[in-house]
Amino acid sequence: MKANDLKRLAPSSDAPALARRASEPLIERALDEGLVDVAVASMDSPVGELLVAVTPRGLVSVAFESEPRDEVLERIARRVSPRVLEAAAPTDEARREIEEYFRSARRAFDLRIDHRLMSAFTRSVLDATAGVGFGELATYGEIAERIRRPRAARAVGRALGSNPIPIVIPCHRVVGAKGALTGYAGGLPRKQTLLRLEGSLA
Repeated sequence: MKANDLKRLAPSSDAPALARRASEPLIERALDEGLVDVAVASMDSPVGELLVAVTPRGLVSVAFESEPRDEVLERIARRVSPRVLEAAAPTDEARREIEEYFRSARRAFDLRIDHRLMSAFTRSVLDATAGVGFGELATYGEIAERIRRPRAARAVGRALGSNPIPIVIPCHRVVGAKGALTGYAGGLPRKQTLLRLEGSLA
């Protein structure tokens, strides 16, 4: 089995059930043989379908359906590994915790994070953002202060806009001055939904 064949092994979302079952042994074999560096799976949520990607290091990506799937997979293949396979089992823990969050059964995530889709600056911003708790808000300026770059509020905004792991790394909790809801990569309606879920938006 060639590594370049892995992506083609994954069943498409509209594949017949018989074809899906036929592919399962191939997926299991690829996993058993260590030929998969990134496993991806889709899940439903109140903010639309999410594409969840994990590696042996941890959760590497959560993508909204508004971002073309091919672009997400291409970015992962280019910056993490081309050995990407649609396989649900390795993503089970991440999908379970995200589902618990949407059921209001979880306020903090316990997932390991793979930072390879982040630049050094973006990681510093997202590490600071991860400290904004459930039901809390912070401004771009406050995040800039936390990373000791007080004049970098705009750069902070750009870094948050490139967050590869939204929801789990809560960039939706960062707002403009005086609480203004400004840009969000997933769109402001999704940001509003997440903040309402957490009780931080009237």
